[in-house]
Amino acid sequence: MRRKIPSSSALQAFEAAARHGSFARAAEELARTEGAISRQIGRLEEFLGVALFERIGNRVRLAPNGTRYAAQVRETLDRLERDSLYLMGQPSEGASIDIAAVPTFATRWLIPRLKRFQAAHPNITVHIAERLEPFLLAGSGFDAAIHFEHPAWAGMHRHHLLEEVLVPVCSPAFLADAGAGTSLDALPRLHRRQNPDAWQVYAQESGIVLTNPAVGPRYDLHSMLIEAALAGLGVALVPRLYIGAELEQGRLVAPWPDGKAITKDFCLVLPEPIELCETPLQAFAKWLLEEARGMTPRGSASALRP
Repeated sequence: MRRKIPSSSALQAFEAAARHGSFARAAEELARTEGAISRQIGRLEEFLGVALFERIGNRVRLAPNGTRYAAQVRETLDRLERDSLYLMGQPSEGASIDIAAVPTFATRWLIPRLKRFQAAHPNITVHIAERLEPFLLAGSGFDAAIHFEHPAWAGMHRHHLLEEVLVPVCSPAFLADAGAGTSLDALPRLHRRQNPDAWQVYAQESGIVLTNPAVGPRYDLHSMLIEAALAGLGVALVPRLYIGAELEQGRLVAPWPDGKAITKDFCLVLPEPIELCETPLQAFAKWLLEEARGMTPRGSASALRP
């Protein structure tokens, strides 16, 4: 059955005229004559059976139906342009995969390691987008997800990657300013909004007394907490797997014991078993699992759980 879709030329002419409020300016933008724009819009109105513009002498203005339709057409054309530019940017030889990931994991752990994957697979382009919450992988446009273990992934093929264990850290200058022997309880503490009781749990398991564990500013992401700690704003309770470079460089220090509880597990979520995945995705999945296996014992993935 033939789709009832107007011509792209008519839609572009209408969108430009609606945006400018002028056939003449739309014609200038699209390198056409004003008469051509008028005819395209007339054909579009005839096709739809609806008047999109009100003609008042030599002037035009959008009719109510035209205002609504213009917003919808603009969104559709913008999406079509983005999708087209995306395909135009694909390598002529090779393949690409789209991965959804937790933001801080992507920026602090995954991206710094991607050069190794690129060196081993130069013909595979990896696109990464952030997703804070679990989602339905089928039909999402993503080939795989790197996320927390969650019941929402039921039915998908999950592979354990890393365990999130929290450790209190701060800048060495901040600690020096506080003075030797200053207790953790006397220092300002930074919180992650989604895990408001983290300091309370840490105090209970470490035996360190915190008079009021909930006091202190809150941030949405672990990456924000890390930057706040680097800026000397206080002590942040963050996953050790995110701050290896800062600890090694001495930009952050961790004079207190690590937390004992595993707050969350990271996993790789695939739509089907690795053996059945398309070659580019299969290569990425195997590389990612190897990278996770290579982590130190405190953040290791010694047991992979499909």
